[in-house]
Amino acid sequence: MSKPSSTSYHTLRFILGDQLNQQHSWYTETNDQTLYVVMEMLQETNYVRHHIQKVVGFFMAMRAFAQDLTTKGHHVLYLRLDDPKNLQSIPDNLSRLIQHYDIQHFEYQLPDEYRLDVQLSNFCKNLAISYKAYDTEHFLSARNAVEEQFKNKKTYLLESFYRKMRRHYNILMEEDGKTPLTGKWNYDAANRKKIPKKLVIPPPIQFMQDATEIVEMLHQKGVQTIGNITTEYFDFPVTRSENLQLLEHFLQIRLANFGAYQDAMTRRDYLLFHSKLSFGMNAKIISPLEVIEASVSYWQKHQNIIDIAQIEGFVRQILGWREYMRGIYWAKMPAFATMNYFDHQAPLPDFYWTGETKMNCLQHSIQQSLDKAYAHHIQRLMVTGNFALLLGVNPDELDAWYLGIYMDAIEWVEITNTRGMSQFADGGIVGTKPYVSSANYINKMGDYCANCQYDRKRKYGKDACPFNSLYWEFYDRHTDKLQKNPRIGMAYRTWAKMDSEEKVKILEQARYYKENANDL
Repeated sequence: MSKPSSTSYHTLRFILGDQLNQQHSWYTETNDQTLYVVMEMLQETNYVRHHIQKVVGFFMAMRAFAQDLTTKGHHVLYLRLDDPKNLQSIPDNLSRLIQHYDIQHFEYQLPDEYRLDVQLSNFCKNLAISYKAYDTEHFLSARNAVEEQFKNKKTYLLESFYRKMRRHYNILMEEDGKTPLTGKWNYDAANRKKIPKKLVIPPPIQFMQDATEIVEMLHQKGVQTIGNITTEYFDFPVTRSENLQLLEHFLQIRLANFGAYQDAMTRRDYLLFHSKLSFGMNAKIISPLEVIEASVSYWQKHQNIIDIAQIEGFVRQILGWREYMRGIYWAKMPAFATMNYFDHQAPLPDFYWTGETKMNCLQHSIQQSLDKAYAHHIQRLMVTGNFALLLGVNPDELDAWYLGIYMDAIEWVEITNTRGMSQFADGGIVGTKPYVSSANYINKMGDYCANCQYDRKRKYGKDACPFNSLYWEFYDRHTDKLQKNPRIGMAYRTWAKMDSEEKVKILEQARYYKENANDL
């Protein structure tokens, strides 16, 4: 691994594990007086219990990045987790290195997690040497862009932000730069199709990597993880070249059906037509703008086989949703991390950690997460998140689960999706209504309900689907906070029309399921 070639340097530049941007201006020139530092630390493996593939993936990507910098002539110190000199925290390691190498000036890139932003800011306040913080040169909007656009407003509208971003970057726009191509901004209504039984889902591209050495090191250091891994077959792209290869595969094989089926769910395949680029983007190995530009360019050349609903749906996820969520994060942290609008306090069911449940939708989505460190957004939102919200799970517990289990989960994007969109714990900052559903939606969008022990058509009684009674109990329980919401008035009108005995049976069924959640 990379080693410094001098006993002293003028400048130390610190690189976090999610700042692996080879295109950053830091690296345009080499300098013998600058030392770059990349560190594996227990501080980062232990702040939440991570999926083993997530830790392995980040360490692999960090090691590959450090080696690339060294190959290009930069001086790099890479501190492994098992290095005897590793003090396992950012302040302690940096203080030691600054003293050891007689550093005169310290630099870092602004972190995208609030806790690290505070930690590095406090560290710099106590430095006896000069320091400077740089932008990561990755995102397409400023930290405060969303906050500034929606100043003094209770809710932040994604669509308004998305349209502003489209105009600013001239993405999918007419020549005037103001009008969207086709005159229509959003094709979300065309992005909600169920996968036909005869539609062939292409196999994912595979990346064969041996994780044995890192896994053994994690065990040696006592790092507690979740999930599964096949050490000789680690299947995530961790280098820039691999992520560019994955992007090209997505464009050629999956983009043509991405938009139409991005909300679909099936037991037939874990990836469907999704790109799996989120880890590479969130670690900054590949940039959102190059992904968008490559995708739009490919679509322009293949409009005969790829319609605009497919490309617009993909662009919206990156240029709109991803940037929007980061903006909300910086506008609302640290208060956002404590929001609990419904005052939910129930524990997360044990089967979220094991996948051992009789509900097909949850069993498949959770087991896939444990095996792959991956689930697409509807599995997260409308299966695992939906059930937790209906059950009344404390958002702290669900937040820790989401942050740990997914390869792409970094707090700026995870917590806004979890507490905001999924759990409505923010009271409506991210979304205008809670995303809850009965079994009807899950059946409409996938094949999980087929051959499930629970009957999707029954609200109560033997083997009635838990989603059904919990759905109505949720609305009944939160009438005071939700009844006046114009987007869910229909649900309350339907509930009001139900026979009183029917309501009693539904609520009794829901109470039973809540009391016996671990046995479902």
